[in-house]
Amino acid sequence: MTTTLITGANKGLGFETARRLVAQGHTVYLASRDAGRGRRAAERLGARAIGLDVTDEASVQAAATTVAAEGGLDVLVNNAGVAEEWTDENGVIGAGELTGDVMLRTFDTNVFGVVRVLHAFLPLLRRSAAPVVVNVSSGLASLTRVSTPGSPAHAYPGVAYPASKTAINMITVQYAKAFPGMRINAVEPGYTKTDLNRHSGVQSVEQGAGIIVRMALVGPTGPTGTYTDETGTLPW
Repeated sequence: MTTTLITGANKGLGFETARRLVAQGHTVYLASRDAGRGRRAAERLGARAIGLDVTDEASVQAAATTVAAEGGLDVLVNNAGVAEEWTDENGVIGAGELTGDVMLRTFDTNVFGVVRVLHAFLPLLRRSAAPVVVNVSSGLASLTRVSTPGSPAHAYPGVAYPASKTAINMITVQYAKAFPGMRINAVEPGYTKTDLNRHSGVQSVEQGAGIIVRMALVGPTGPTGTYTDETGTLPW
């Protein structure tokens, strides 16, 4: 039996990923900051609810202790994320308006949160026969795309969100090198309709979760240290 933990999983891409992995026979820990929402979401899927706030070290450590006591972990999906630069008016805070506070809040969840979770759960993953980590990145993480005139990514004016996802790509590569026995990959789910972007995306969560699920299911000889979407490898 494969045991999987998904952060930020009470809705959106995390919830759909949990649904599909439960259907694949995984024991899924549906991690959520809000205990009530997490419990209700887990009950709908037949998953296990677990409280986990990636910005809170004590919360992360408590979740790791619980999972360890209940048997261990095989797959970790780092899905929790924020976009502090997306405003209520569907605008984006650009370089001219960016503050350190916006950058800090973005990185606290999207980057430092991933490192907190990895640090806490690595001992459990290292005991698994087939450990897998999926880091949810973004097409905006691609320096190649963002610097190519005429591309959709080039037109995006924000700094904090793409910078945080580019950092996730570097984390993915470095951890994959450090732990060659694990399959550690970054994925781009695409511009998906979720609460994060106020449902302004162009595809459904069912479509967006496809690449996350696929990489969560890779075997011991599968790819590692990659950055992919549904169509294949993406340029760094």
